Amino acid sequence: MSASPSDPTTPAAAKPAETITLGGGCFWCLEAVFLQVEGVESVQSGYTNGRVVNPGYEAVCGGDTGHAEVVQLRFSPDVIDLAELLRIFFVIHDPTTLNRQGHDVGTQYRSGIYWHDPKQVEVAKAVMQEAGQAWSAPIVTELLALDNYWPAEAYHQRYFENHPGQGYCAYVIAPKVNKFRQAFARHQRKG
Repeated sequence: MSASPSDPTTPAAAKPAETITLGGGCFWCLEAVFLQVEGVESVQSGYTNGRVVNPGYEAVCGGDTGHAEVVQLRFSPDVIDLAELLRIFFVIHDPTTLNRQGHDVGTQYRSGIYWHDPKQVEVAKAVMQEAGQAWSAPIVTELLALDNYWPAEAYHQRYFENHPGQGYCAYVIAPKVNKFRQAFARHQRKG
């Protein structure tokens, strides 16, 4: 005799993986952090919400395409939910600076949450309101549907992991990774 779906001994079905795309300055910084988060299955650096088909890094950095540098996260909601991923996002970048993060300036460095499913909008709004209480200035993070997404060139993928001694990695990215480890140790990938 097999267990019925309402039988408490029947394991619950795993929730399907979800995808969210986030922009918070240089994609190398976000990628380095989210690769360390338990439950994040993949992280891809890319460009989104611009006007040009298949933009290149130089064109995006020149501000000619309207794209934001982003990371696209595929994650298991059984391990970490969207709200907690967004809490990490709001700690590792400054969502109050329009079109900049530190010395990285331009619309390509804007703060943004680019949703893949309309159900993600309410979660994002709730976390944005919660995060707004932690900052002294208003949050300028845009909340838009994902549009015109393109993966970044291969040399941008896993940049911090492949270039840990490079100056930008050592002085800009490493402190963000450390901030994540201190604030969210419970979500750090094991092993």
